[in-house]
Amino acid sequence: MIRPGPEQASQYAYFVPITTRWMDNDAYGHINNVVFYSFFDTAANHYLIHEGGLHIETSPVIGLVVESRCRYHAPIQYPTEVRAGVRVDRLGDRSVTYGVAIFAGADEQASADGLFVHVFVDRLTRRPVAIPPTMREALQRILRLEEH
Repeated sequence: MIRPGPEQASQYAYFVPITTRWMDNDAYGHINNVVFYSFFDTAANHYLIHEGGLHIETSPVIGLVVESRCRYHAPIQYPTEVRAGVRVDRLGDRSVTYGVAIFAGADEQASADGLFVHVFVDRLTRRPVAIPPTMREALQRILRLEEH
């Protein structure tokens, strides 16, 4: 099986700037793999908060992470400003699969890319519910159209 190459910035519709921290480096001198998952989480939730109307403390519907995946292409180390590219790869009635990639500085090729899946649930019961209209509209704006 041939491993696909890194994602390109042009494949993403929305970007979130993130500042790396000294504590993100591991003993090998680069940003630890688990930190990339934190970047993914930050980027997806930033989009929902700023574009989809999510209120972390009060929204009756929230997204819970049920799956995440990451492919690493090039190391990053502190101090590096990164950009997290976010798009929607699949939009269901109750879930969304984001494509997320991390770009170091002004690089156009991802240092890491992957996916992040939210299932939307009622805050109190934690039972799956339909994605609220405002969030759905925001997610549709960054929906990746299949290339022909």
